[in-house]
Amino acid sequence: MPQHSLPLAQIAQLLDVPEDSLRALITARGSDQGDITLVGLTVAEAARRLGIGRTKMYEYVSSGAIRSVKIGSLRRIPAEAVGEFLARRHQVTDFDTAA
Repeated sequence: MPQHSLPLAQIAQLLDVPEDSLRALITARGSDQGDITLVGLTVAEAARRLGIGRTKMYEYVSSGAIRSVKIGSLRRIPAEAVGEFLARRHQVTDFDTAA
């Protein structure tokens, strides 16, 4: 199983799903998860990992909410920045309060 920047239990908690269900989903996806060895993700790849749209990801990048780097004319998001972003959002969001 690939290394995650956040433990799987914490990711399951952030997503509000049982850890066993998340493990089953990861197993079921098999090789359809892209190249997990990438260290620099495109905006679209990072957005897909978070389950959000590209436009919203561009908003987070331009505001500095998620780290990114410029390599020549390309914009890349470090793979670990996705987990860091989720961890920060978890700290500032009150999950116990109903919307």
